[in-house]
Amino acid sequence: MKYIVVLGDGMADEPLEELGGKTPLEYANTPKMDELSKMSEIGLINTIPQGMKPGSDTANLSVLGYDPKLYYTGRSPLEALSIGVDMKETDIAIRCNIVTISDDNKPYEEKTIIDHSSSEISTKDAAVLLEAVKEELANHEFSYYLGTSYRHLLIWDKGEVVELTPPHDVLGQVIGQYLPQDKALSAMMKKSYEILSKHPINIARKEKGLNPANSIWFWGAGTRPALSSFQEKNHKKGAMISAVDLLKGIAVGASMLNIEVEGANGTLETNYEGKALAAIDVLTKQDYDFVYIHVEAPDEMGHQGSIERKVKAIEYLDQRVIKNVVDGLDAKKVDYRMIVLPDHPTPICVRTHTSDPVPYMLYDSTNIQNHTWNYNEAEAKKSGNYIENGHKTIDYLFSK
Repeated sequence: MKYIVVLGDGMADEPLEELGGKTPLEYANTPKMDELSKMSEIGLINTIPQGMKPGSDTANLSVLGYDPKLYYTGRSPLEALSIGVDMKETDIAIRCNIVTISDDNKPYEEKTIIDHSSSEISTKDAAVLLEAVKEELANHEFSYYLGTSYRHLLIWDKGEVVELTPPHDVLGQVIGQYLPQDKALSAMMKKSYEILSKHPINIARKEKGLNPANSIWFWGAGTRPALSSFQEKNHKKGAMISAVDLLKGIAVGASMLNIEVEGANGTLETNYEGKALAAIDVLTKQDYDFVYIHVEAPDEMGHQGSIERKVKAIEYLDQRVIKNVVDGLDAKKVDYRMIVLPDHPTPICVRTHTSDPVPYMLYDSTNIQNHTWNYNEAEAKKSGNYIENGHKTIDYLFSK
């Protein structure tokens, strides 16, 4: 028996008037999920422990079987693992986004945050911009490390875990009240605007109609993580397929195999087919028991507030990932259990994460069920099936 998680990051949503009162998941053309749902169990999972923030960090830890209340030490330390930073016990890791704030004559504190991803900036462009920041701001206390796209890392030697606001939580708002209380962190953010706003790359980006990547933004502080081995914990050899450093870092911490897929970039234009083929390969040719396929696009489209593009991301997940995985494993006559779910909702109406339970679909190729339902938020709720503790999800998947 092989086991698969297909995770559409932020895929769950709220009913939208623009979609006739349907959610993007309900509205999207998803023939493969519609077909599988009739043969599957559906229900709701609570992935966010009470009292914790609805981040992709806590939620994905839950889905992978790690209780965030026991294992979570912050988002950025997990990303540090992916980047290859060997944190000292006294280090604090902080996410360093390259963001877009309003390009006007107002003081920095009175500017508005426009885009947490700077039009999903390429890693190539971000590397040049981060180097410009490093040249002026890095020192013995603060070290900058390149990540992927807009997602980068600051290591604070002998720092402290301070309260910081995720940029995607305050899109469209004046930034002053959300700046760090720590004077050094706040000063570096302000200085970064002076460095980046007139950078040739940003001048060129504006000419192309792209958002300028004109400021850094700190959030997600935490200490060195300590995850237990996924294989020792579950007695299954596990692999991760993701384009984002957070998921790769969780995999490093859990001693899972990280599979790099060419063209996988965490955007709507990621290499969906490549992820599906890599999953089939690792399960059938490399003798792995479990693979976690993470697709970032629905979450990014939710943050952007784009209904059309979020629907498209879900349709791509259906036709270019799920269909290919199912068809590929069926062709090889492999027995498997597959769970499809989001980690958390990213509703278009708020453009950030919420803590509501998420819909799941559990398909077992050896136990075909007979239902009339489709896989979506409303019908998952009607099913009456509910997993209260998200970190039990993996045990449920492995229960056969």
